[in-house]
Amino acid sequence: MNQVLLIGAGGVGSVVAHKCAMVPEVFGAITLASRTQSKCEAIAAEVKHRTGREIATAQVDADDPVQTAALIRRTGAKLVINVALPYQDLAIMDACLEAGCDYLDTANYEPKEVARFEYSWQWAYQDRFAKAGRCALLGSGFDPGVTNVFTAWALKHHFDEIHTLDIIDVNGGKHDKAFATNFNPEINLREVTAPCRHFEGGGLVETAPLSLHQAFTCPDGVGTFEIYRMYHEELESLVKHLPTIRRAQFWMSFSPNYLKHLEVLQNVGMTRIDPVVFHGLEIVPLQFLKAVLPDPGELGKSTTGKTCIGNVITGSKDGQAKAVYLYNICDHEACFAEVGSQAISYTTGVPAMLGAKQMLAGEWRQPGVWNMEQLNPDAFMADLQRHGLPWTCVELTPQQAASFQVA
Repeated sequence: MNQVLLIGAGGVGSVVAHKCAMVPEVFGAITLASRTQSKCEAIAAEVKHRTGREIATAQVDADDPVQTAALIRRTGAKLVINVALPYQDLAIMDACLEAGCDYLDTANYEPKEVARFEYSWQWAYQDRFAKAGRCALLGSGFDPGVTNVFTAWALKHHFDEIHTLDIIDVNGGKHDKAFATNFNPEINLREVTAPCRHFEGGGLVETAPLSLHQAFTCPDGVGTFEIYRMYHEELESLVKHLPTIRRAQFWMSFSPNYLKHLEVLQNVGMTRIDPVVFHGLEIVPLQFLKAVLPDPGELGKSTTGKTCIGNVITGSKDGQAKAVYLYNICDHEACFAEVGSQAISYTTGVPAMLGAKQMLAGEWRQPGVWNMEQLNPDAFMADLQRHGLPWTCVELTPQQAASFQVA
């Protein structure tokens, strides 16, 4: 029986817990742990109600590798699924090495004091995991995650070489809040306000945050949205592991309302990550803002509409130019009906479960530290179709490819 430890009791953690419970032939005993055990108990009750399965809960400070390693040993977990904060990635990886356990996350490490995220810190664990005979799978969410696998699958089945990659993430959902973020507000706002970087001319090119944008029409009636170029971590690993890529860009949709609030929050200093003194106490403005903004895990109750996330890929096959658009559309209300979540948490949580499934089945389990595009994409792609994230691949004519091309 495969025993797993899931760390993180936010919106994504809830989705992962539900989806693991729905696959009992792979996931045996499940323990959900967080700094606040009451959050885990509330999720466990929902899982019991929806699936009939009991999951255990525990309290853990994931910043403490010794404490986390002790919990891994106590639960007998073969795999830790980390959906806690990105600041905690290295501490949890250390705990896995200490306790002799495999590791999976959905977002790369970033230091708490600096709004900078990159894979170098986690790639540095390659030799330690390899020597220990343990496997670490990085970025098993949607973007990063599914978008990486989309790229690898396209290369395997449609291209000899990939030349350009545009990852386009559109959330066409609407909620009843004046302003809210679709995932952890602290992480979301740090990501959105960071300088943009895209890959071109053999290296990363930096531009001002959200300084380039244009309209993009999603398929299947999802709608037309304004998408903004920004940096996202999968660009770093994809251009490393697929060296024929000449240009890679990441785009995300933002509403005028979101951007208006973001501008005001930046102007008044609420997105700062350095501490300020207030009534004799040090507080970090962004962390305070997180405390007063709506909980993303609660947005599912009021969110309607759909997400559309996919890759526009160009390259060559048998000496001829070729282009495809590979995408998933996910319905917010359908996600809420299934697991009590909005689609942003769902599209991250399902791939986390599927990455864990591939590791526990042995398909993706090999010693070392790996990004998703380095592994065989076929079984994962098939599982997406079966477990709630069906995808579509459309081959584009040269004329269509030109219309899809951004910037």
